[in-house]
Amino acid sequence: MPTAIAVTSADLVLPAPDRHTPGAAVLRPPGEADLEGALAETSALLELHGHLVAVVPPWLPPATVRRLHTVRAILETDRIAFLDIDLPPLGTAVLVRQLRQLTVCDFSPGVIASAARLLTHYIHAGALLGTVAKLDRVPVGLKAHARSWSPSAQFAVLAHPTPHLARLGPAGSKGSGPKGSGSKASGSKASGSKGSGPQGALPPGPGFATHLTFARGALSSDWVTAELAPAWQVQGVMENPLPADSAAWWATPKLVEFAAAIPDLSVLYQLVASVRREECRWCGLELIGDRCGFCAAPLAAPPPEAPARTGTHSRSRT
Repeated sequence: MPTAIAVTSADLVLPAPDRHTPGAAVLRPPGEADLEGALAETSALLELHGHLVAVVPPWLPPATVRRLHTVRAILETDRIAFLDIDLPPLGTAVLVRQLRQLTVCDFSPGVIASAARLLTHYIHAGALLGTVAKLDRVPVGLKAHARSWSPSAQFAVLAHPTPHLARLGPAGSKGSGPKGSGSKASGSKASGSKGSGPQGALPPGPGFATHLTFARGALSSDWVTAELAPAWQVQGVMENPLPADSAAWWATPKLVEFAAAIPDLSVLYQLVASVRREECRWCGLELIGDRCGFCAAPLAAPPPEAPARTGTHSRSRT
Protein backbone atom coordinates (compact mmCIF):
# COMPACT_ATOMS: atom_id res chain seq x y z
CA MET A 1 0.00 0.00 0.00
CA PRO A 2 1.21 3.56 -0.68
CA THR A 3 2.39 5.86 2.08
CA ALA A 4 -0.57 7.27 4.00
CA ILE A 5 -1.17 11.03 3.89
CA ALA A 6 -3.05 12.43 6.89
CA VAL A 7 -4.70 15.72 7.82
CA THR A 8 -6.44 17.01 10.93
CA SER A 9 -9.65 18.15 9.25
CA ALA A 10 -11.83 16.60 6.55
CA ASP A 11 -12.16 19.94 4.72
CA LEU A 12 -8.45 19.75 3.86
CA VAL A 13 -9.14 16.71 1.65
CA LEU A 14 -10.00 18.00 -1.82
CA PRO A 15 -11.65 15.77 -4.43
CA ALA A 16 -9.18 13.50 -6.22
CA PRO A 17 -8.17 14.77 -9.68
CA ASP A 18 -8.36 11.21 -11.07
CA ARG A 19 -9.38 7.72 -10.02
CA HIS A 20 -5.81 6.74 -9.16
CA THR A 21 -5.22 9.37 -6.47
CA PRO A 22 -5.96 7.96 -2.99
CA GLY A 23 -7.74 9.86 -0.28
CA ALA A 24 -6.26 11.10 2.97
CA ALA A 25 -6.73 9.90 6.52
CA VAL A 26 -8.32 12.35 8.96
CA LEU A 27 -6.70 12.32 12.40
CA ARG A 28 -9.48 13.38 14.76
CA PRO A 29 -8.74 16.16 17.28
CA PRO A 30 -9.06 15.64 21.07
CA GLY A 31 -12.66 16.89 21.08
CA GLU A 32 -13.75 14.13 18.69
CA ALA A 33 -11.71 11.13 19.86
CA ASP A 34 -10.05 10.09 23.11
CA LEU A 35 -6.40 9.11 23.32
CA GLU A 36 -7.16 5.39 23.12
CA GLY A 37 -9.13 5.89 19.93
CA ALA A 38 -6.38 8.05 18.41
CA LEU A 39 -3.79 5.38 19.20
CA ALA A 40 -5.93 2.69 17.59
CA GLU A 41 -6.51 4.75 14.43
CA THR A 42 -2.85 5.61 14.00
CA SER A 43 -1.71 2.05 14.66
CA ALA A 44 -4.13 0.77 12.01
CA LEU A 45 -2.78 3.27 9.47
CA LEU A 46 0.81 2.23 10.15
CA GLU A 47 -0.06 -1.45 9.91
CA LEU A 48 -1.78 -0.93 6.57
CA HIS A 49 0.55 1.61 4.93
CA GLY A 50 3.87 1.24 6.73
CA HIS A 51 4.52 4.99 6.98
CA LEU A 52 2.33 8.00 7.78
CA VAL A 53 2.93 11.57 6.60
CA ALA A 54 0.73 14.06 8.44
CA VAL A 55 0.42 17.72 7.48
CA VAL A 56 0.37 19.71 10.73
CA PRO A 57 -0.04 23.45 9.98
CA PRO A 58 1.18 25.93 12.60
CA TRP A 59 -2.30 27.45 12.87
CA LEU A 60 -3.77 24.32 14.46
CA PRO A 61 -4.99 24.51 18.08
CA PRO A 62 -2.19 23.62 20.53
CA ALA A 63 -4.27 20.77 21.98
CA THR A 64 -4.45 19.10 18.56
CA VAL A 65 -0.70 19.36 18.04
CA ARG A 66 0.00 17.98 21.53
CA ARG A 67 -2.29 15.01 20.85
CA LEU A 68 -0.41 14.15 17.66
CA HIS A 69 2.98 14.24 19.35
CA THR A 70 1.64 12.25 22.30
CA VAL A 71 0.39 9.50 19.99
CA ARG A 72 3.73 9.30 18.20
CA ALA A 73 5.63 9.20 21.51
CA ILE A 74 3.46 6.45 22.98
CA LEU A 75 3.75 4.33 19.84
CA GLU A 76 7.53 4.86 19.92
CA THR A 77 7.72 4.83 16.15
CA ASP A 78 9.91 6.61 13.64
CA ARG A 79 7.46 5.92 10.82
CA ILE A 80 5.32 9.05 11.40
CA ALA A 81 6.29 12.38 9.82
CA PHE A 82 4.78 15.69 10.93
CA LEU A 83 5.08 18.42 8.28
CA ASP A 84 4.71 21.94 9.69
CA ILE A 85 3.95 23.65 6.39
CA ASP A 86 2.84 27.27 6.78
CA LEU A 87 0.31 27.90 4.01
CA PRO A 88 -3.24 29.30 4.14
CA PRO A 89 -5.92 26.61 4.66
CA LEU A 90 -6.91 26.20 0.99
CA GLY A 91 -3.26 26.23 -0.08
CA THR A 92 -2.61 23.53 2.53
CA ALA A 93 -5.42 21.44 1.07
CA VAL A 94 -3.91 21.82 -2.42
CA LEU A 95 -0.52 20.68 -1.13
CA VAL A 96 -2.15 17.66 0.53
CA ARG A 97 -3.73 16.74 -2.80
CA GLN A 98 -0.33 16.90 -4.52
CA LEU A 99 1.22 14.65 -1.85
CA ARG A 100 -1.65 12.20 -2.34
CA GLN A 101 -0.88 12.18 -6.07
CA LEU A 102 2.79 11.42 -5.43
CA THR A 103 2.03 8.40 -3.24
CA VAL A 104 1.14 6.34 -6.32
CA CYS A 105 4.64 6.94 -7.75
CA ASP A 106 7.76 4.97 -6.96
CA PHE A 107 8.98 7.43 -4.33
CA SER A 108 9.99 6.23 -0.89
CA PRO A 109 8.20 7.62 2.21
CA GLY A 110 11.21 9.81 3.03
CA VAL A 111 11.19 11.43 -0.40
CA ILE A 112 7.43 12.08 -0.26
CA ALA A 113 7.73 13.71 3.17
CA SER A 114 10.65 15.94 2.22
CA ALA A 115 9.05 16.82 -1.14
CA ALA A 116 6.38 18.85 0.64
CA ARG A 117 8.69 21.81 1.18
CA LEU A 118 9.76 21.72 -2.46
CA LEU A 119 6.15 21.77 -3.69
CA THR A 120 5.20 24.75 -1.51
CA HIS A 121 7.48 26.96 -3.61
CA TYR A 122 5.17 26.35 -6.58
CA ILE A 123 1.88 27.15 -4.82
CA HIS A 124 0.42 30.64 -5.14
CA ALA A 125 -2.08 31.10 -2.30
CA GLY A 126 -4.16 34.17 -1.54
CA ALA A 127 -7.63 35.58 -1.11
CA LEU A 128 -10.00 38.33 -2.13
CA LEU A 129 -10.89 40.07 1.14
CA GLY A 130 -13.59 42.53 2.12
CA THR A 131 -11.39 43.98 4.84
CA VAL A 132 -7.77 43.83 5.99
CA ALA A 133 -8.36 45.68 9.26
CA LYS A 134 -7.29 42.69 11.36
CA LEU A 135 -5.06 40.90 8.85
CA ASP A 136 -1.59 40.11 10.22
CA ARG A 137 -0.42 37.50 7.71
CA VAL A 138 0.95 40.03 5.21
CA PRO A 139 2.18 43.62 5.62
CA VAL A 140 -0.78 46.05 5.64
CA GLY A 141 -0.18 49.80 5.34
CA LEU A 142 -2.08 52.48 7.22
CA LYS A 143 -4.02 53.57 4.14
CA ALA A 144 -5.17 50.02 3.50
CA HIS A 145 -6.32 49.77 7.12
CA ALA A 146 -8.26 53.01 6.76
CA ARG A 147 -9.86 51.96 3.48
CA SER A 148 -11.02 48.70 5.07
CA TRP A 149 -13.82 50.60 6.80
CA SER A 150 -15.46 51.31 3.44
CA PRO A 151 -18.36 48.85 2.94
CA SER A 152 -17.48 48.46 -0.76
CA ALA A 153 -13.75 47.90 -0.28
CA GLN A 154 -12.10 44.77 -1.66
CA PHE A 155 -8.47 43.72 -1.46
CA ALA A 156 -6.48 41.24 -3.52
CA VAL A 157 -4.01 39.57 -1.17
CA LEU A 158 -1.29 37.03 -1.95
CA ALA A 159 0.20 35.35 1.12
CA HIS A 160 2.52 32.89 -0.61
CA PRO A 161 5.10 32.73 -2.14
CA THR A 162 5.58 36.53 -1.95
CA PRO A 163 3.28 38.75 0.15
CA HIS A 164 1.29 41.20 -1.95
CA LEU A 165 -1.69 43.44 -1.18
CA ALA A 166 -3.65 45.68 -3.51
CA ARG A 167 -6.94 47.52 -3.09
CA LEU A 168 -9.47 46.86 -5.82
CA GLY A 169 -12.42 48.96 -6.92
CA PRO A 170 -15.92 48.61 -5.43
CA ALA A 171 -16.90 45.83 -7.83
CA GLY A 172 -13.57 44.06 -7.52
CA SER A 173 -12.92 44.47 -11.23
CA LYS A 174 -11.22 47.86 -11.42
CA GLY A 175 -8.12 48.11 -9.29
CA SER A 176 -6.71 51.22 -7.72
CA GLY A 177 -3.19 49.85 -7.48
CA PRO A 178 -1.24 48.88 -4.40
CA LYS A 179 -0.60 52.45 -3.30
CA GLY A 180 -0.35 52.54 0.45
CA SER A 181 -0.28 48.78 0.81
CA GLY A 182 3.45 48.60 1.33
CA SER A 183 3.94 45.93 -1.35
CA LYS A 184 5.01 45.89 -4.96
CA ALA A 185 4.21 43.51 -7.80
CA SER A 186 7.01 41.62 -9.45
CA GLY A 187 7.37 41.56 -13.21
CA SER A 188 5.11 38.57 -13.81
CA LYS A 189 2.46 38.16 -16.45
CA ALA A 190 -0.28 39.03 -13.93
CA SER A 191 1.01 42.54 -13.31
CA GLY A 192 -0.77 45.32 -15.14
CA SER A 193 -3.27 43.01 -16.85
CA LYS A 194 -6.02 44.67 -18.87
CA GLY A 195 -9.27 45.21 -17.01
CA SER A 196 -7.64 45.07 -13.60
CA GLY A 197 -6.62 48.68 -13.13
CA PRO A 198 -3.15 50.17 -12.81
CA GLN A 199 -0.02 48.07 -12.88
CA GLY A 200 0.39 45.97 -9.76
CA ALA A 201 -3.35 45.77 -8.88
CA LEU A 202 -3.38 42.00 -9.46
CA PRO A 203 -1.16 39.73 -7.36
CA PRO A 204 1.87 38.45 -9.29
CA GLY A 205 1.02 35.09 -10.80
CA PRO A 206 2.95 31.88 -11.48
CA GLY A 207 5.14 31.65 -14.55
CA PHE A 208 4.16 28.03 -15.23
CA ALA A 209 1.01 26.04 -15.98
CA THR A 210 -1.40 25.77 -13.05
CA HIS A 211 -4.99 25.02 -12.11
CA LEU A 212 -6.83 27.43 -9.82
CA THR A 213 -8.80 26.17 -6.83
CA PHE A 214 -11.05 28.64 -5.03
CA ALA A 215 -13.59 28.67 -2.20
CA ARG A 216 -16.22 31.28 -1.39
CA GLY A 217 -16.80 32.73 2.05
CA ALA A 218 -19.27 35.50 2.95
CA LEU A 219 -18.19 37.69 0.02
CA SER A 220 -20.18 37.87 -3.17
CA SER A 221 -17.73 38.38 -6.02
CA ASP A 222 -16.71 36.74 -9.29
CA TRP A 223 -13.34 38.51 -9.33
CA VAL A 224 -11.33 35.32 -8.92
CA THR A 225 -12.88 33.61 -11.93
CA ALA A 226 -13.50 36.72 -14.07
CA GLU A 227 -10.27 38.64 -13.45
CA LEU A 228 -7.60 36.61 -11.68
CA ALA A 229 -7.94 33.30 -13.56
CA PRO A 230 -7.60 34.88 -17.06
CA ALA A 231 -4.71 37.10 -15.91
CA TRP A 232 -2.84 34.13 -14.47
CA GLN A 233 -3.66 32.09 -17.61
CA VAL A 234 -4.66 29.06 -15.56
CA GLN A 235 -5.54 25.87 -17.39
CA GLY A 236 -8.57 25.08 -15.26
CA VAL A 237 -10.69 26.39 -12.38
CA MET A 238 -12.33 24.35 -9.64
CA GLU A 239 -14.55 25.53 -6.79
CA ASN A 240 -14.55 23.77 -3.40
CA PRO A 241 -16.13 24.47 0.00
CA LEU A 242 -14.24 26.94 2.18
CA PRO A 243 -12.10 25.27 4.88
CA ALA A 244 -13.38 25.93 8.40
CA ASP A 245 -10.13 27.64 9.46
CA SER A 246 -9.99 30.07 6.54
CA ALA A 247 -11.98 32.88 8.17
CA ALA A 248 -9.69 32.87 11.22
CA TRP A 249 -6.53 32.64 9.09
CA TRP A 250 -7.54 35.64 6.96
CA ALA A 251 -9.12 37.47 9.94
CA THR A 252 -12.46 37.94 8.18
CA PRO A 253 -15.34 35.77 6.92
CA LYS A 254 -15.75 38.18 3.96
CA LEU A 255 -13.42 36.42 1.55
CA VAL A 256 -12.92 34.26 -1.52
CA GLU A 257 -9.82 32.12 -1.00
CA PHE A 258 -7.77 30.82 -3.93
CA ALA A 259 -4.69 28.72 -4.63
CA ALA A 260 -2.95 28.01 -7.94
CA ALA A 261 -0.76 24.92 -8.22
CA ILE A 262 0.65 22.37 -10.65
CA PRO A 263 -2.09 19.81 -11.36
CA ASP A 264 -0.29 17.33 -13.62
CA LEU A 265 1.18 14.29 -11.87
CA SER A 266 3.80 13.82 -14.57
CA VAL A 267 5.11 17.34 -13.95
CA LEU A 268 5.08 16.82 -10.18
CA TYR A 269 6.96 13.55 -10.65
CA GLN A 270 9.65 15.15 -12.83
CA LEU A 271 9.99 18.02 -10.37
CA VAL A 272 10.63 15.73 -7.40
CA ALA A 273 12.68 13.16 -9.34
CA SER A 274 15.04 15.86 -10.64
CA VAL A 275 16.29 16.64 -7.12
CA ARG A 276 19.25 14.66 -5.85
CA ARG A 277 18.36 12.08 -3.23
CA GLU A 278 20.38 11.69 -0.07
CA GLU A 279 20.30 9.36 2.91
CA CYS A 280 19.37 10.83 6.26
CA ARG A 281 22.40 10.55 8.55
CA TRP A 282 20.08 10.04 11.54
CA CYS A 283 17.21 7.71 10.54
CA GLY A 284 18.56 6.35 7.25
CA LEU A 285 15.54 7.26 5.10
CA GLU A 286 15.85 8.85 1.68
CA LEU A 287 15.33 12.58 1.45
CA ILE A 288 15.52 15.50 -0.94
CA GLY A 289 16.42 19.00 0.09
CA ASP A 290 18.27 19.89 3.26
CA ARG A 291 16.13 18.27 5.97
CA CYS A 292 14.53 14.88 6.66
CA GLY A 293 10.75 14.92 6.73
CA PHE A 294 10.53 12.19 9.37
CA CYS A 295 13.18 12.98 11.99
CA ALA A 296 13.78 16.64 10.97
CA ALA A 297 17.55 16.07 11.01
CA PRO A 298 19.49 18.42 8.69
CA LEU A 299 21.26 16.87 5.74
CA ALA A 300 24.66 18.09 6.87
CA ALA A 301 25.94 17.81 10.40
CA PRO A 302 26.34 21.17 12.17
CA PRO A 303 29.92 22.42 12.23
CA PRO A 304 31.82 21.67 15.42
CA GLU A 305 32.04 24.48 17.92
CA ALA A 306 35.33 26.30 18.08
CA PRO A 307 37.25 25.67 21.31
CA ALA A 308 36.80 28.39 23.87
CA ARG A 309 39.71 30.72 24.33
CA THR A 310 41.11 30.99 27.84
CA GLY A 311 42.48 34.46 27.31
CA THR A 312 45.89 33.48 28.74
CA HIS A 313 49.17 33.88 26.90
CA SER A 314 52.39 32.05 27.49
CA ARG A 315 55.31 34.14 28.73
CA SER A 316 58.80 33.84 27.31
CA ARG A 317 61.59 33.26 29.75
CA THR A 318 64.02 36.05 30.34
